[in-house]
Amino acid sequence: MQSIRPPAVAGSFYPDNPHELRAMLAEYLEQAEPSVTAPKAMIVPHAGYIYSGVCAAKAYARLAPKHAMIKRVVLLGPSHHVAFTGLALSSADVFNTPLGDIPLDKKAIDSLLQFPFVAYLDQAHALEHSLEVQLPFLQMTLDDFSLVPIVVGDCPAEQIALVLALFYDQSNTLIVISSDLSHFHDYATAQRLDQETSEKIEKLDYQHLDYDSACGRVPVSGLLALAKKKSLQIKTIDLRNSGDTAGDKSRVIGYGAYVID
Repeated sequence: MQSIRPPAVAGSFYPDNPHELRAMLAEYLEQAEPSVTAPKAMIVPHAGYIYSGVCAAKAYARLAPKHAMIKRVVLLGPSHHVAFTGLALSSADVFNTPLGDIPLDKKAIDSLLQFPFVAYLDQAHALEHSLEVQLPFLQMTLDDFSLVPIVVGDCPAEQIALVLALFYDQSNTLIVISSDLSHFHDYATAQRLDQETSEKIEKLDYQHLDYDSACGRVPVSGLLALAKKKSLQIKTIDLRNSGDTAGDKSRVIGYGAYVID
């Protein structure tokens, strides 16, 4: 019998009705600029869709040129509920959303156990929204694909880069890093801080990112460490905060979308 990781935040972060969810995603994606090249890796936010969906869609819409070629998604996000060291894998066979089941790439997941800092930890996945909110976007923008979901605890950037390096050069694989930016500043302060963070990200300056810059600092740093080693370029394609979307401007959360083509 299949082991299923059910959605934890459907009905709160995004609609649990599949028709409403598809309509919302379609609207966000239609607003985004198309691209002739699809990203190999990207950083996207993970708030409720009314807050960060427009920003995330700017990156996901760029997958269209490779929607049938991408067969595996390696998805990393920070842990919001469980404290641990290293990287946490899921023993589930599928992750479920209102749009259906996504099979996990069990062979690829097992291969990560070669690293001593990687282990199965289902508790880290059970309630984690940083990965879950990316799944409906992936289901809307890709054809059939399998998933390598990784919740990130306390871990050096260089160790995460080792994991990402296993997959980066495989043409059928997309890497997605889930992270919001600054938290709970006023609108003007958030704009300034998030602009500074974006400049660090574009310069691959992962050593100077901190938790105040991005809640997903650790997985973001891992991608930037890999990009630096491979002399890759990352670019900002959207930068905004909750004060631009559905929140007030006195206390906002920042969102950015970034791609490596």
